[in-house]
Amino acid sequence: MFPVVFVGKTFPVGIDLYAMIEFQTKDVAMPALDMRKVEIWLGEVAASHGRRIGNVNYLFCDDNEILRVNREFLGHDYFTDIITFDYSHRDRVGGDLFISLDTVASNAAGLGEDYDTELLRVIVHGVLHLCGIDDKGPGEREVMEAAENAALDMWKNCRTH
Repeated sequence: MFPVVFVGKTFPVGIDLYAMIEFQTKDVAMPALDMRKVEIWLGEVAASHGRRIGNVNYLFCDDNEILRVNREFLGHDYFTDIITFDYSHRDRVGGDLFISLDTVASNAAGLGEDYDTELLRVIVHGVLHLCGIDDKGPGEREVMEAAENAALDMWKNCRTH
């Protein structure tokens, strides 16, 4: 098989040229995760829900930034671990996801959970929202938790090649 050349970049055959996951930071260090593996994993999670990855942008930030976004765009005056703005269309998920690494760390400590595991849970939580899973109504939190746990099991088996 020959690779596909697109705008000066070479991709293996079969890669979805419309899928793009970006990771950015504001006032925090980039988390020490294998982001290529995260990209592959999120694609597998989306596929398991009958969806495909479109443009998904993660911004890792601190509590000050998440509070600013929560106040400015949602009218909420509290800290949270993730805010998801959903721009999905048909079966292609897309959106902007803000994750407070401060809140992730405090939640991990409070739950007695490993930081990286809690961070992965929050990362996939956003994609699960983009796939149409809610967690605010009666019984929805349990559905979300089950989907998060299934996704974390997929992480354990995810390969980067």
